[in-house]
Amino acid sequence: MEYTYIDRIKHLKNEKRITNEMLSKATGIPLGTLSKILAGISDSPKLSNIVAICGALECSVDYILTGIPENTNNYTLDDGEISLVENYRKLDKHGKEIVTIVLNKEYERVCETSMPDNYFTVPRSSRIAASVPKVISRGHAVRDVHDFARRQIDLYDMPVSAGTGVYLTDNDSVIINIPDNSQTRNADFALRIKGNSMEPKYRDGDILLVQESDSVEYGELGIFVLDGDGYFKKYGGDRLISLNPEYPPILLKNFSEVICCGKVIGKLKRK
Repeated sequence: MEYTYIDRIKHLKNEKRITNEMLSKATGIPLGTLSKILAGISDSPKLSNIVAICGALECSVDYILTGIPENTNNYTLDDGEISLVENYRKLDKHGKEIVTIVLNKEYERVCETSMPDNYFTVPRSSRIAASVPKVISRGHAVRDVHDFARRQIDLYDMPVSAGTGVYLTDNDSVIINIPDNSQTRNADFALRIKGNSMEPKYRDGDILLVQESDSVEYGELGIFVLDGDGYFKKYGGDRLISLNPEYPPILLKNFSEVICCGKVIGKLKRK
């Protein structure tokens, strides 16, 4: 899929958690004009507006227009990283393929964050809107006796379905203690899912780490509410897609209200 400048703007908005209203205020672009630009209705937006958007999102105009990021890594690599890069460049094709396979597998393992041995829950009664989960508290990082950083977030045992969808109601939440690292730091809350439509990667009872967002990029995983029913699915533009091929896509045109509650950024590994 070829990404457009609109896709890159939306991606940075989500990454920095900037709403259209916030971006409008930061750039001075009227909200109506900004909405047209992001919806692709404005075929030829003013260069001054693009420059203003780039300034607010702290990125270069080249990146937004071409997708080529600025090279800011040359002076940030430590000696070990430089050595790895140099050794990698000396490998033949087979060696590079092996390194890539191992690197990708290890990255997947780290992203599927292990639940710590001192995982605990503390009941807390908190009301949840029937549409978008509200983050009660992101908590702060703490350290246990082994000096491993931890942080606390809310776990909602909401009936968000990985299957056919279930009705969202008010629920109690509990506080869980999770590792505080680069993979978990962007999680605003956690959700326990039900169903099997996202198997084999996500199973009934898995706990997802979710970053609050009112939209996700094409192909990303998210939590959605369609006419009051909750779903954990992959976003496919005009549809929601299950990873389990036994479940057909859910066409968004068949619903009068479509809400994105957040982007799924990982899951807690089962003990």
